[in-house]
Amino acid sequence: MMLWTHDALGGALVFLLGAGLITAGVVWKGRAVRPFAASRARSVAQREYARDLQRAADHVIALARQSAGEGEPAIVTVEAVVRTTQERYGYAGVERRHAAAALRRRFEHWRCAVDCVTDAYG
Repeated sequence: MMLWTHDALGGALVFLLGAGLITAGVVWKGRAVRPFAASRARSVAQREYARDLQRAADHVIALARQSAGEGEPAIVTVEAVVRTTQERYGYAGVERRHAAAALRRRFEHWRCAVDCVTDAYG
């Protein structure tokens, strides 16, 4: 029969608690940062891409309105949205049709037809 000393018992307890905390941290933090399922990772990436396009379109509209002169329409282009998305959010390739769709949505949301002109509908 094996007898456990206080040192061995304490060491085993510390080891098991540490291993449990490390395992819990990897599982919970890993899910929050990197989804385990590839399909979830793709859907998260698609949502982030759409959100970043929307933010870039908002940014371009705001800049165009600020730079337009008194009584002049603000000119908002799809190319500006593509360039802003690439520069601000680090995307290597942004499809023009996605940028145009995001610009159309934000153009209508902000009621830009009153004081803006865009090529997103062409």
